Amino acid sequence: MKEPGDPREGDGLERPGIWQLAFPSILGNLSFTVVGMVQTKFVGELGAQALAAVGAGQRVFFAMQAVLIAVSAGTTALVARAWGAGDRVEASRVTMASLVLASAFSVGVMVVGVLFAPSVASLFGLDPHTLELAAANIRWLSLFNVAFAVNFILGAALRASGDAWTPLWISGVVNLLNIPLLYGLVFGNFGFPRMGVAGAAIAAGLAFSVGGLILVGLWMKQKFRVKHVRGGWWRKERLGRLLDIGYPAAVEQMVFQVGFFAFLMLIGNFYGTEAFAAYNIGVNMLMVCMTVGFGFSIAGSTLVGQHLGAGDHVGAERSGWRSLGFAVLSMGVLGLLVITFARELATFFLGDEPLTIEYTVQFTWLLGAMTPLLAVEFAIGGSLRGAGDTRFPLMATFFGLIGMRVGLAALFTYMQLPVFWVYAALVGDYLLKGCMLMWRFWRGHWKTVVKTEEVVPS
Repeated sequence: MKEPGDPREGDGLERPGIWQLAFPSILGNLSFTVVGMVQTKFVGELGAQALAAVGAGQRVFFAMQAVLIAVSAGTTALVARAWGAGDRVEASRVTMASLVLASAFSVGVMVVGVLFAPSVASLFGLDPHTLELAAANIRWLSLFNVAFAVNFILGAALRASGDAWTPLWISGVVNLLNIPLLYGLVFGNFGFPRMGVAGAAIAAGLAFSVGGLILVGLWMKQKFRVKHVRGGWWRKERLGRLLDIGYPAAVEQMVFQVGFFAFLMLIGNFYGTEAFAAYNIGVNMLMVCMTVGFGFSIAGSTLVGQHLGAGDHVGAERSGWRSLGFAVLSMGVLGLLVITFARELATFFLGDEPLTIEYTVQFTWLLGAMTPLLAVEFAIGGSLRGAGDTRFPLMATFFGLIGMRVGLAALFTYMQLPVFWVYAALVGDYLLKGCMLMWRFWRGHWKTVVKTEEVVPS
């Protein structure tokens, strides 16, 4: 029972439905997907080298974001649990601690990205001109790392509290700014200098900076569910819990990025710029499927965390399975549509690049067929992380990505098989990973990985 002055509010039983969380998250990420497609179209007009450079730059940038993903994993799990237990003050303190940690880490990552961009980009085996373009893209993205951190962490905290609409409105502002900035900075319109590949990075950085300023301003004016707090957030137990949940997610992201680096290095070094560019275009074409999956990942992680915070293990399990069902159905249908129009989409993005188009179609068929298994990774993986079980997804990523995808890709490359077989290595990755995650969720150990009372210190 609550004592007088207890910071917990409510009974912890009022929680949003899956679609209340997934739908605005899907819309928000769809808007980012649209911007990504616009970017691909604009940069594609500069040629396959420019597309390959953006792909390499984005891969390096995603690797640098591992630390933010780690902190946000702890943010989601702990804010959702505190919210489910009715402790609004603790949810706000976790948000503040997360933002400070993420901002500090992002400064360090920014320095690394600016100083070592050419060295890292050279791993992909790109030709000298493409390498120069990729390094410029990485440098500019790195300079805006703190802005990305603010959007990432405050968005995660708001969703974990059940507010998925505010991040949607902020993403709308960001993307409305991003598209004209892309048009201006890539091609030199609206009085901007023509900056090509670097312009795409600057456009994203400026748009996210505006979004971050809006988020911080509203947060400090106490306009959100999770409040801005000045004191009480700096506790060793709270920071330790954030890092304890977050570091396996960071390691998972590092494994993820190392695996993708190795996979793309094989493609870039042994099959050429066209095959490398095709991979990135195919991923962008199917990004709408992943966007939908990410929405159900957010729904699953939030609801599992909130149910566990309220002591409702049955409700937590039900939320995870329901998120999976919706994800499989929606991602499967969208994947089928993209497969059906793969050649038309590839031609739209690439124009007159016959070899790159052919590679893109091959890869799109393979990845599109895997969308139901991708749904498992999103929905069940997200549900496990929402419960604070971040170590098992790390294991699944290691064995699936490193063991199966990179291992098979290396074997097929050694056998000098066509690049289609290297692309096909992802089938083994998603099969193994999906089976492992399903087994873990079915066993139920995730229900007791984090004790609720440990995350609500006064």
